[in-house]
Amino acid sequence: MADAPQIPDEADVRARWGNFAWTPENAEQAAKIIARYPEGRQQSASMPLLDLAQRQVGAQTNTQGWLPVPVIEFVASQLGLAYMRVYEVATFYTMYNLTPVGKFHVQVCGTTPCMLRGSDDVLAACKARGLSKGHTTADGLFTLNEVECLGACTNAPMVQINDDNFEDLSYDSTLALLDALAAGKPVKIGPQIDRQTSCPEGGPTVLKEMVTENHDYRGEWQ
Repeated sequence: MADAPQIPDEADVRARWGNFAWTPENAEQAAKIIARYPEGRQQSASMPLLDLAQRQVGAQTNTQGWLPVPVIEFVASQLGLAYMRVYEVATFYTMYNLTPVGKFHVQVCGTTPCMLRGSDDVLAACKARGLSKGHTTADGLFTLNEVECLGACTNAPMVQINDDNFEDLSYDSTLALLDALAAGKPVKIGPQIDRQTSCPEGGPTVLKEMVTENHDYRGEWQ
């Protein structure tokens, strides 16, 4: 089950983020986003603007980013909307963080396919590296949450870390992944086993010739 966010103290949040404004680059991007939608349909720009704002907060804090209330108010004001119309979007989608997170936001899928394929081992590996559900590590590197289905059931168990999916995990490969991220080393995105995207483990079992060439099977099928 998804973890409830622990909202920070409002006075502290307003002191830090009360004067939020776009960077010049993001102001230009925000204008392009708003221009996509006709007059009277400004609320349609809520999602991309919230994402842009979260990324700006992330860049300013060296984290994955989150949405302080003043930042949500800023987006609502720019769109000419009541705060609640934008807040309800931010609270509906788990892609938006309503509380500060670390540099790496580790979201472990705990839904049935991942659970059956070993999500408990993934969580155990996270615990072994000091990660605790709903909390950020003392060094600010990792925030851990257990979430609902992330849509990679074929390659379960999996986690989403910031914008990337890491699939076909085990206890050991999860440890290796976390260690590499902590050390600033490159990591392999996607399946962590011998699998291309969601193809069968070990490679294709049919139409094998198509792996290396555009093979014409028509003569063989007659």
